[in-house]
Amino acid sequence: MRFFGLVVLFLGMVTNLIAQENRIDIVRPDAPELTKFGDYDIGVRTLQFVDPDRIDIINTDRGGESAIYDRSLTVEVWYPAALASNQSPGGEYQAITRNPAITATLHGKAVRDADPNSADARYPLVIISHGYPGNRYLMSHLGENLASKGYVVASIDHTDSTYDDQQAFQSTLYNRPLDQRFVLNTLANLSEDSDSFLVGLLDANTTGVVGYSMGGYGLVNNLGGGYSDEVVTELLAPPNELLAQHATGNPDYRPNLDSRIKAGFAVAPWGMNSGFWRPEDLAGINVPTFYLAGDADTVAGYENGTRAIYENAVNSDRYLLTYKNAGHNAGAPYPVPVEILNSEDGTGAGHYSDPVWDNVRMNNIMDHFATAYFDHYLKQLEGRTSYLEVVPDGADAVYSVRNGQQGDDHTYWKGFGPGGAIGLKLEHLRPGE
Repeated sequence: MRFFGLVVLFLGMVTNLIAQENRIDIVRPDAPELTKFGDYDIGVRTLQFVDPDRIDIINTDRGGESAIYDRSLTVEVWYPAALASNQSPGGEYQAITRNPAITATLHGKAVRDADPNSADARYPLVIISHGYPGNRYLMSHLGENLASKGYVVASIDHTDSTYDDQQAFQSTLYNRPLDQRFVLNTLANLSEDSDSFLVGLLDANTTGVVGYSMGGYGLVNNLGGGYSDEVVTELLAPPNELLAQHATGNPDYRPNLDSRIKAGFAVAPWGMNSGFWRPEDLAGINVPTFYLAGDADTVAGYENGTRAIYENAVNSDRYLLTYKNAGHNAGAPYPVPVEILNSEDGTGAGHYSDPVWDNVRMNNIMDHFATAYFDHYLKQLEGRTSYLEVVPDGADAVYSVRNGQQGDDHTYWKGFGPGGAIGLKLEHLRPGE
């Protein structure tokens, strides 16, 4: 009982802390084991990339020629850092919110423009791709967390899809897979550029991609799930059948995929419930994938959405983590910014929160499983699968520990304390299943 009393006391302190400032680095005392930050200090830098000669969906008319433009992308990069003697962990981010009139000040562990720690390089690369709308800070909790464990993490501001520049949906439908591949390729080139702080720091050949909602839509496509040929001609699709570039029936689609993507982490991927994939399209996925969703998701769907993708990606090794009774915001967004909570009408608060689950708890669980998953598939660390191979329903697992010793009947999820897995399901299907 003393443990639970301490937990309640600590959670009260956490609530007060969050009420005062937006922390993205809180690890609750009941968080699963791999949530805790790693041994590396964290640096962060903001980079600007330009992809020349991209088709400009916004200014392309139906029946007309494709407009061409240089597409700019802002990317936040977290990395293992070597702090100077006069530096200490900690920093701020100025993040535009779901209410674009409000900018939130986020607080984390990363130090702006810190020198990189090249001692253990090259580090695997993880790319983060937000939803529609969103921005590069939405999953900053994961960016910092993974960087502390020896990853270079790049989170994209997707042009036409952020809180302050949201444009027609067709741009996101077309550009999302391209943005993810372009950023991967650009970072790979910078890792060989002697003028870049990234030189020798990252290993683009072992890349993971985290995609939330529309980020998951683009990720599933980049893993080999070509879009349905039928959806290319629908009114919702970009003009002039341009989405055919990413469709299963296009003979050039698969050759343009990037084989350096070795693992996917798809959070509530949008599109299945809107007809963007058929079972035969999803059968084209052979890259290992971890899916995460709430079973009350009314945006991307669950049975007809994330679960359907998971079940039909029959040629891949895949996991599905389900937050019971959670909606579309399961796991990914950081907690509601205090600036929104303190605003007159709280506009935008629902974009970050879930009616049932606590945000920090959801973030902690997501960070735990992202660590286990990428450590296994990108770093090949021994023992990480023991965090993934569990009794599927956490409510059915037995916690039997006395005096620090597990009983013969102990079947609880590794890394979770008593009761910590209730409300969660983790399933696994192998290729051919």
